Amino acid sequence: MALEVAVKAAVGAPNVLGDCPFSQRVLLTLEEKKIPYSTHLINLSNKPQWYLEVVPKGKVPAVKFDDKWVSDSDVIVPILEEKYPQPSLITPPESAKVGSDLFDAFVNFLKSKDPNDGTQQALLAELKDLDEHVKNNGPFVAGEKVTAVDLSLAPILYHLVITLDHFKNWTIPQHLAHVNNYTKLLFSRESFEKTKAAKEYVIAGWAPKVNA
Repeated sequence: MALEVAVKAAVGAPNVLGDCPFSQRVLLTLEEKKIPYSTHLINLSNKPQWYLEVVPKGKVPAVKFDDKWVSDSDVIVPILEEKYPQPSLITPPESAKVGSDLFDAFVNFLKSKDPNDGTQQALLAELKDLDEHVKNNGPFVAGEKVTAVDLSLAPILYHLVITLDHFKNWTIPQHLAHVNNYTKLLFSRESFEKTKAAKEYVIAGWAPKVNA
């Protein structure tokens, strides 16, 4: 029985997978656990009525478990782990918070209009911490195998790499070699290839927020 999963449709292309990193996190978890699923692409600027009836706030991602739709990747991922324990993607507690501030630091820098507001330094500090952690524990956050924290960071790093290059002509510094290698490792996984949004849709998804 395939799980039903609702994810964001691409901006301007409602039949194509969109750029939501939290949607991709859920899809990555399903792929890594080899759980069969079918996707509903939700156009966030024109949400279907049926979806608003089952997920009143209309947020994505959402997964249907036993006739009940559950939204929020932070809620969905632990349920998937509990219901489908093999292969385990549990991150050991000491590594569970690694990179947890990266998304906010990335978004703050991406939206920043003032080069001296400290947002770039804050992002670099986050990336440096991640670099140091992967250097000491790698190749993944918790060692040799992929865990939930990697599947959470992979889409964030993907968005970071694409949008900062496009909107700010900025790339992760080369001296952060461990982060750069970690990023390549994540992006080369089959699960990632299957679940990533195309580059142009990542840019289209962020453009209104960046230009606001």
